[in-house]
Amino acid sequence: MKKGVLLVNLGSPDSPTPEDVKPYLSEFLMDERVIDVPVWLRTFIVKGIILNTRPKASAAAYKKIWWDEGSPLIVISERLQKKIQKNTELPVALAMRYGSLTIKKGLQELVDKGVEEVFLMPLYPQFAMATTETILVLAEDIRKEHFPNLKISDLKAFYNRKDYIDVLSNSIERHLKDHPYDQLLFSYHGVPERHIRKRDITKSHCKIDKSCCITPSPAHEFCYRHQCLEVTRLVAEKLNLEPGTYSSSFQSRLGFDPWLQPPTDLTIERFGKQGVKKMAVVTPAFVSDCLETLEEIAMEGQEIFHEMGGKEFTTVPCLNDDDEFVTLLSNWINDWAATESVLA
Repeated sequence: MKKGVLLVNLGSPDSPTPEDVKPYLSEFLMDERVIDVPVWLRTFIVKGIILNTRPKASAAAYKKIWWDEGSPLIVISERLQKKIQKNTELPVALAMRYGSLTIKKGLQELVDKGVEEVFLMPLYPQFAMATTETILVLAEDIRKEHFPNLKISDLKAFYNRKDYIDVLSNSIERHLKDHPYDQLLFSYHGVPERHIRKRDITKSHCKIDKSCCITPSPAHEFCYRHQCLEVTRLVAEKLNLEPGTYSSSFQSRLGFDPWLQPPTDLTIERFGKQGVKKMAVVTPAFVSDCLETLEEIAMEGQEIFHEMGGKEFTTVPCLNDDDEFVTLLSNWINDWAATESVLA
């Protein structure tokens, strides 16, 4: 069987205008794994409230970080795809979960090249309902409807793989070499607490307290909170970070339901008030810089820190198309092509 690879990232509007942001937000927020409430309530929240108020503000935020070449996330993902393609003989396509660069188009591109078996690679280190799961579910639905003879294997969450932690740690160390800091914050995208409980396969382990994420359990295979905190722990161990010089937080809250704690914005504010003068932030839930890293952290986070008396605010870029990251993904692809079971 001829094999191919499909890289899948989050997505982006086609332009930083309200006219393009609105349908993108609609597709994203109407996903039942993003806002996981009954469809009537989701429709009311998204189409009755959010889409009548948020597109203009979101477009303004996108405009702040938009590149001449286009959306940073899309441009970076394309660069990553092209570099990986040079390291493997398999055809490598790119798709987004939301927006015009669809998963169906990506699969069609591979099928047109004769591919019969696809290695689907969600570009998320940690598993979450609103990221990895929604990609896998949609890809399978598309396969059944349009490509019934296509076989799909998928990349499992790689948050705790030693080779990934090595690459992430190297990147952090390299970018902070000339930027001394008093506090290193690992900021992850937030999710509602109910998402954690919904994916607890034991139905009892995930209490979202100080102990459940460090107590071994089968629930950790699908526990986003555990996987985020584990990345922090493993990187801190790899870099020999001193206790008290690093912490974890969760950004991008939406709505009024309880979300994972502590919030990134309030954490940055707290450190500023406590007298921290030099702060660095890394965002390991993302592999590509995007609105959440370039605007929410690098711009809004820095503003908060300075307002609270902080002096130096450094953001560590995502892995993007870093050569070590390219080599890592390429190795996983080539290993899969050779054995198929190496990442199962």
